[in-house]
Amino acid sequence: MYDLATRSHAVALHHSGLTFSEVSRATGISRYSIRQWTLDITPSPLMTAECPLTLGRLAPDRPSAEYSYLLGLYLGDGCLSEGRRSVYALRIACGNTWPGLIDQCEQTIRAVMPSNGVLRVPAPGCTSVVSTSKHWPCLFPQHGPGRKHERAIVLAPWQQEIVAAHPWELLRGLIHSDGCRIVNWTARGGKRYEYPRYFFTNSSADIIGIFTRTLDAVGVTWKAAHRPNGSTNISIARRPSVALMDEHIGPKY
Repeated sequence: MYDLATRSHAVALHHSGLTFSEVSRATGISRYSIRQWTLDITPSPLMTAECPLTLGRLAPDRPSAEYSYLLGLYLGDGCLSEGRRSVYALRIACGNTWPGLIDQCEQTIRAVMPSNGVLRVPAPGCTSVVSTSKHWPCLFPQHGPGRKHERAIVLAPWQQEIVAAHPWELLRGLIHSDGCRIVNWTARGGKRYEYPRYFFTNSSADIIGIFTRTLDAVGVTWKAAHRPNGSTNISIARRPSVALMDEHIGPKY
């Protein structure tokens, strides 16, 4: 919920010549909200009752750790699509190979947006976990036209604070969406040796940057390899780093 003074200040900044993105970075308010206020600055009863942000930050009644995990899922395999009356659908695509991931995704969405329903939409090989609300763009100001790797993906200041407080939750969401844990093996002297490692692959340089900066913050060593299709593959193979990832993330289930 934003009061009229906060809305007026954001609109005045935009009218002074700043872009929506510049106002968003200066205030911590989503670009979507600022854009809407330039059309109608009056707070609506629905937004006052449901908006998950308060004064440009995640509302105190919303769990920040769960939000950090959901942010990782959204950046990896999520999208927002606008429907009738400016209602947006959040869709997180989850592979059917990992039913526990589907359950956890649904539970996390319910925790972050407790007043909204959650549906499971089956598709070949995957299940989309879907929830609708006018306020998903408030929670994910990275939403915009086109694919994620074709536009800038920059965390808002309030999102950066949450990631700094809950880095492992973000990493877990990213690994659960566009990453994996595998076990390589080799045979020496008649004995089998296994080498677990983690991978994360994405076509957005910005999302790769968010992932690797967060790895750096928690002390995980990584290597990057660029693929011919334009995506980047991040490998985590050193034993201490794999042990850290196993402690906080582990394999999908």
